[in-house]
Amino acid sequence: MSHTLGIRQAQKQKTRQALLDAALALLEEQSLSSLGLREVTRAVGVAPTAFYRHFRSTADLGVALVEEALGSLHPMIRTTVSTTGDREERVTRTIDLIARHVDGYPAHVRFIARERHGGVQPVREAIRDQLARFAQEVKDELAHDPVSEGWSEDDLLMLAHLYVDQMLSTASLFLEALEGPEEERPERTRQVAQLAARQMRLIGLGRHHWLD
Repeated sequence: MSHTLGIRQAQKQKTRQALLDAALALLEEQSLSSLGLREVTRAVGVAPTAFYRHFRSTADLGVALVEEALGSLHPMIRTTVSTTGDREERVTRTIDLIARHVDGYPAHVRFIARERHGGVQPVREAIRDQLARFAQEVKDELAHDPVSEGWSEDDLLMLAHLYVDQMLSTASLFLEALEGPEEERPERTRQVAQLAARQMRLIGLGRHHWLD
């Protein structure tokens, strides 16, 4: 009996993931607010009623996509602001991690960039909550750095939000570079990396002189 239940559970999880994957593919060309559940179920090859065994609505599916896109990034976010290495090493490491993530998961990056200010409130709130968690984790890492001595909690959190916003902006720019003409991608990517490095250095300089 338990073996049968295990098979059913595995099949249920497989169908759920198929719905998420199909929705993400469909969202390459449209926003979540215009996505119909029949489009998703048709792409998977299941009846529309099967959708409700996994999600209450397309908004609920969108929240699950947010978790899939951002939930696994917390260790990477902490790594980008760890105190290991000098300032230039941190900048280079951060930009490299962002570029590799965008290259590996462009559809997830596109989804977050589009829906962060999109028309589906539960999804906007889910993204906001994840980004708030990122900022809190970045703040906790920054607090361990000797440069942060004397900083207030509010100022550290403000700085953390600056870093998180910068990472998101850089990811969006890398995505745009990848979507341009193929022959132009290396140069466009190099320009994005250069701009991101300058922006992060500027934040770093401001940080070092904030208490002046």
